[in-house]
Amino acid sequence: MEKKGGDSFRFPGKLLFLAVLALVFMTLLLRDRDRNPFISSHESAQNQYTTPPPAPACFLHDPSNSSVSMEPEMKTDEGNSQSMTIEEREEASENVDSSATSYPPEKEDGNKNGTSLVETKVCNYAKGRWVADSRPPLYTVGCKYMQRNWACRLTNRTDFSYEDYRWQPIDCKMPEFEPSDFLRRMQDKTVAFIGDSLSREQFQSMMCMLTRGEGSPDVEDVADKYGFLKLIRKGAYHHHGWAYRFRSTNTTILHTWSARLCDRKPINATDPNTLYAMHLDGQPAFIRENLNQINVLVINTAHHWSKTMVNMDKEVMYVNGTPVHDKFLRNIENAKIFKVNNIVKWLDSELASHPNLQVFFRTTSPRHFFKGEWNTGGKCDNLVPMTRGSEVLGDESSDKIVAAAVQGTRVKILDITALSDLRDEAHISHYGHKANDCLHWCLPGVPDTWNELLSAQV
Repeated sequence: MEKKGGDSFRFPGKLLFLAVLALVFMTLLLRDRDRNPFISSHESAQNQYTTPPPAPACFLHDPSNSSVSMEPEMKTDEGNSQSMTIEEREEASENVDSSATSYPPEKEDGNKNGTSLVETKVCNYAKGRWVADSRPPLYTVGCKYMQRNWACRLTNRTDFSYEDYRWQPIDCKMPEFEPSDFLRRMQDKTVAFIGDSLSREQFQSMMCMLTRGEGSPDVEDVADKYGFLKLIRKGAYHHHGWAYRFRSTNTTILHTWSARLCDRKPINATDPNTLYAMHLDGQPAFIRENLNQINVLVINTAHHWSKTMVNMDKEVMYVNGTPVHDKFLRNIENAKIFKVNNIVKWLDSELASHPNLQVFFRTTSPRHFFKGEWNTGGKCDNLVPMTRGSEVLGDESSDKIVAAAVQGTRVKILDITALSDLRDEAHISHYGHKANDCLHWCLPGVPDTWNELLSAQV
């Protein structure tokens, strides 16, 4: 009995010994898994599908970089930083493979779905520098589609060095603008610029770029097709917008006015002195009624968001069909933010049913009134280019409102704010005018670059 009892006592001890031995063996096996083909090969195969690839360098934002800088910093092999001249940066950019807007990902071996695990690298065209360019402008100053007061060569201004620069992105090469190429890509399409007077300036710039400033029998005025012409008196017409069709490619380029991108309706249609309801949650009638015919839509709103401007236009802010009484929304800046987000959300919802439509929200064109505002003696007398810097190094847009609104949507950003902010010498200024115009630009000029960025992205 004692022997039997002793055997029963020793049996659990053997089990404990075997358990400890197995634990030690598994520990050694796991520690040595990188050299064990039965473990490491299976795990690496799984990681091939589940481990996300590193983000491309152009997506990474360095918060220590300011948006605008004269001289960028370059890390040396030793980890030190040294200033990099414009010439060195330009030489370095020549080695960047940037022949297209985006870089298609390559398929990785072993991917069962045949899809890539490498993210597409998209060029940030707003990040770059102004470089000297001795070539003549893209069109002549006598372009028939350009307002005369925007043609600075036709004023008493004598310095035109603002024409001698072009924009060069850092991460990629911007394609040269070629009218025939743009028209070919826009064949049977309509490009619409909708916004304020700076939208009209971009539209006129585009028409001049496409025609080289010369008249052509290929261009047909189709403003009446869109109801843009209104007879006012004695055979004179008022333009609600402009539209031209290139017969050879059936391409239409148009502009119509909507300074705040709101639906605007008379409060009392029978009263000639009526106020107008500015519906913050309603979209411009032209966009609503013609969206099916538009292929590229470029919108903007910025400088008309002030109480003075709203009152001048005899408008009252409305939401949900009634006047705005909410104190927060009655603040004009908050109303602007509400409108920008509202139209982006609406357009994003429409894009699902309009697969051939591309929408760009152009960011704010900066003003350069120094020593005062437009109505308090502000001026922009500087004629020397790049006195405030020549480069934009930040990855993020300077227009935080538009950038935040389009994030996560299919509406694209046409980011021109920071690069235009460096060009205070390129405004119309006081030349040929009694007042200083430090808002609009000389043409040919900076808006041409906006259209080059647009052309590179459509």
